[in-house]
Amino acid sequence: MSISYEYLFLFSRAYVKSMRLYYAFITGIAGWLGLAFYEHIATNFQTVEVLPPTEKKGLILVLLFLSWGVNQIINDYLGLEEDKINAPERPMVTRALHPQGALTVSFFLMAVTGLITWKYLEPIALIPLIIGVLLNVVYEYAKGYGIWGNIIFGLMITMSSIFGFLAAGPTAPPFFSSSRVSVLILIWVMNGLMTFYTYFKDYTGDMAAGKRTIIVKYGIERSRKIAIVSSFLPSLLFIGIYSNGLIVAPLNKTFVILAFLTLFLQIWTGVLYYRNPQGKTTYDSLATNFRACTCGQATFIALFNTELAMLLFLVSYIFIGFLFNLHTNHRA
Repeated sequence: MSISYEYLFLFSRAYVKSMRLYYAFITGIAGWLGLAFYEHIATNFQTVEVLPPTEKKGLILVLLFLSWGVNQIINDYLGLEEDKINAPERPMVTRALHPQGALTVSFFLMAVTGLITWKYLEPIALIPLIIGVLLNVVYEYAKGYGIWGNIIFGLMITMSSIFGFLAAGPTAPPFFSSSRVSVLILIWVMNGLMTFYTYFKDYTGDMAAGKRTIIVKYGIERSRKIAIVSSFLPSLLFIGIYSNGLIVAPLNKTFVILAFLTLFLQIWTGVLYYRNPQGKTTYDSLATNFRACTCGQATFIALFNTELAMLLFLVSYIFIGFLFNLHTNHRA
């Protein structure tokens, strides 16, 4: 019996490690954006939307923050070949985490999430949930075809925002106004850019495994220049969208302040990968990369809830760094 408990403990520890919880803020804050927007509508407009009770909000957020890690197990399983080079000490590569056992746990947790969504939340939220899981599988193959990996990844994260909105309570058309679609596009681009930077650390393994990511396709020297130029993309896209009236929410001081801080993080991310496109520093730069993306998502909440946006911006910045520092081994 003691051996069984020991195995369960070791398996659980390896599973949690493979979830890479510093990533949880990517899906968590993206989903919180959708949930907060739902509450904004329920509070300020006479529509079918109603404020969700605290326990329902808490449950939605738990599902959102854990969704990355649960899906990450599938991603690790599908990417075992390149991980043998890029991250040879990762639990699934070393067999500290049994691949089939880990997949079984993830599929079980997904089924539980689906059941909770159907029975307790809103059945319509199953649509982005299922699409998100399918896109995670497609992503592992799409990343071998240049920018398609970034496109699929960004689209996958937008499902978190849609889930957060639809799971919160009853909704009525129009589901996709110009403002909503515009913010989803910006989340799409920010996350596609974020995953572009992650490819630098995986360059050697991706090339050996035949994964033609943008970095492999264009090489390190050209890609490090792309890193600088593309860091301005989300901000330029926002200016273009907003100046054309596609986002109708008025800007406020909190949004402007957080937007400038996000711009700094995005540009600094590009600079870091330009200066150190290979080596351990490339891995360490991921913390800034994740902060730029997550804090950017939190910034959009300031368009309708300034206090929450400021809180999530600060919490994301602090805890991404804290959790990332618990995973200092770039080979794992």
